[in-house]
Amino acid sequence: MQVKIDTREKFHAITILEPALAANMTEELEKDLLPLLEKDVKNVVLILKDIPEVEEAAADCLVKIQQAFYDNSASFVICELTPAVEQYLEDNGFLELMNVTPTESEAWDIVQLEEVERELLNGPDL
Repeated sequence: MQVKIDTREKFHAITILEPALAANMTEELEKDLLPLLEKDVKNVVLILKDIPEVEEAAADCLVKIQQAFYDNSASFVICELTPAVEQYLEDNGFLELMNVTPTESEAWDIVQLEEVERELLNGPDL
């Protein structure tokens, strides 16, 4: 799977450079994304602006990956969905399970807010 990775201070911005997210890519998605949980910078913003189609198995895989990130105190935000992909995810009940924003900037805001929330929840009691 071809991706472009731009590592920032608090997150990896990952753009998938494929014509579609197909069912046969789920293993590779997991192999590429889950190891980031072991890094110092473990939050991910997944940019899908160039993906015109997502198959059901791939959408389900993204939901599971997102949950793995949240279970490990890391953020996983998907942004810049094409209208067709957003409609597909909405029609099939995936969109409500995903942390999705219209822009990368908004995804960055969510990562920052979640970082602050985790710090407050895990910090010493006042």
